[in-house]
Amino acid sequence: MPNDLPDLDNYDQKILAALSEEGRISVTELARRVGLTKTPVQARMKRLEELGVIKGYRAVLSPIRMGLSHVAFVEVRLLDTREVSLAAFNRAVRALPEVEECHMIAGGFDYLLKVRTRDISDYRRVMGEKISALPHVSSTTTYVAMETVMDASAISPQV
Repeated sequence: MPNDLPDLDNYDQKILAALSEEGRISVTELARRVGLTKTPVQARMKRLEELGVIKGYRAVLSPIRMGLSHVAFVEVRLLDTREVSLAAFNRAVRALPEVEECHMIAGGFDYLLKVRTRDISDYRRVMGEKISALPHVSSTTTYVAMETVMDASAISPQV
């Protein structure tokens, strides 16, 4: 964890909580909810953006409604884990739109991918043509999600 974490007071936490639940809230409504006027809320939002606490604003899409209901988690083992190989893998995996998340793991394998596709046959194609062809891939193990019980794509501050 970085040592230069920003100091977030109770108002900052309330602003972040409200924005994480409803990113399109008006500044006027946000100010009303947190108990400040509009000008200080705008200044706090700007500060939080400059500090990198707020990384951006976007729509949360429904993958199911977009026809992407198949979720698989893939353990990836690399042939080589020198820094240059890791960097090559990282660059290449970022270019795959089907890979929703990629985490370097300390354990019995090197990376864990969350892959979203239309169905199992689409996943098979992505695995065979794209994931297996990533730089330095030695082997993979796939786990298919049968049901998503909880999906907290964005964090909510603890107020």
